[in-house]
Amino acid sequence: MTFTDYLIDSALVLLVLLQIKERKLTAKALIRPLVIVAIAVANYLHGIPTAGNDLVLIVVLALVGLLIGVGSGQAVMMRRDSDGEVLARAGWISGFFWVLGMGSRFAFLIWINNGGAATIGHFSATHSITSGEAWSVALLAMAVFEVCGRSLVQALRREQLMGRVAPELV
Repeated sequence: MTFTDYLIDSALVLLVLLQIKERKLTAKALIRPLVIVAIAVANYLHGIPTAGNDLVLIVVLALVGLLIGVGSGQAVMMRRDSDGEVLARAGWISGFFWVLGMGSRFAFLIWINNGGAATIGHFSATHSITSGEAWSVALLAMAVFEVCGRSLVQALRREQLMGRVAPELV
């Protein structure tokens, strides 16, 4: 793991820790995690492997990330204050989901760099995962979908609390 890996993971976990205290849920607060994950994509995405079951791995981990992100976003406590501003606070459940996603990727990277590579190699060979790049892209997809899912749920909930009609997803 590089310093950048640690920095990006730490920044995303810190975002939830900052949300433990109730704050205004602004557009800036919703966009900040998307910017951080976009930086990760720019640093790590060099192509999408499609051989063997690489895409299956990527889609499965992306869906896991989406579920974690939606769960985290749904568990954020939100209310309107006397001025009509939407306030949000990440409680224990929201934090649990967020740290579960970020922490599992972080733990995976530590494990793979400290003796787990042979196990992943065997798993990959058995399940037709063709490269380490597939794992990198899958973990990145998990992070992207987690962040996007959480941000989207919070944005939709914010719009509902502000009395605006959120667009229906068909």
